[in-house]
Amino acid sequence: MAGGLFSMEHPWVSAFGILGNIISFLVFLAPVPTFLRVYRKKSTEGFSSVPYVVALFSCTLWILYAVVKTNSSPLLTINAFGCVVEATYILLYLIYAPRAARLRALAFFFLLDVAALALIVVVVVVLVAEPHRVKVLGSICLAFSMAVFVAPLSVIFVVIRTKSAEFMPFTLSFFLTLSAVAWFLYGIFTKDPYVTLPNVGGFFFGCIQMVLYCCYRKPSASVVLPTTTDAAATEMELPLAAHQAVAPVLAELQKLEEAMGSPRKHGGVVKVV
Repeated sequence: MAGGLFSMEHPWVSAFGILGNIISFLVFLAPVPTFLRVYRKKSTEGFSSVPYVVALFSCTLWILYAVVKTNSSPLLTINAFGCVVEATYILLYLIYAPRAARLRALAFFFLLDVAALALIVVVVVVLVAEPHRVKVLGSICLAFSMAVFVAPLSVIFVVIRTKSAEFMPFTLSFFLTLSAVAWFLYGIFTKDPYVTLPNVGGFFFGCIQMVLYCCYRKPSASVVLPTTTDAAATEMELPLAAHQAVAPVLAELQKLEEAMGSPRKHGGVVKVV
């Protein structure tokens, strides 16, 4: 596919490339509410920077692949957008994270997004002959993408073990699955196995997450109203005015109990607050 995002010569390639861009655009913006909360509270609240550093590395890898391959405008545009978004998330994290978390995030960022990326660029550009660069770089992208798609296995195991889908949002799983379908079809029509194969894994794991969500999601908690049989709870709910209102009634009940020969000692006193 030559030229921009849309080509009349390859309408299906263009259609799925644009669809993949739109869905991936929404996926990249999914953490925005999280970082708005971080900005308002001026704290990262224990959130990890790892997903954003990994996502930035993935975007830069795919940009490099698109540049080397050429004629891959959909891959280039969405991953360029992803780089900007992920870099913004990382910057906000570094601003509001505590010192220890900030140092860990910086160390991981320089290790993966600077050192590892520089090593890959040097290897591909210097050591690999030009006819083989697409294959080598595509294999690296394929391996890393598969690793990213397999990463949710840890969340899947937690859901099964706890029988709760609290930590696996359905909406994100749904859009990730749609994104995998769009990019899988884009890879099919462009005959690009390095795009097609990792999205098979993405679709598979996305479907598993949605099925588990439906199986283990908890219904909305119902409100339980207090009953008259719970005397302790009822007494705690009564305000001072209510205690004063029932005091005469309690006094009359005590007199009635004494008149009927209750085993209670006559010197007993009922104290009313």
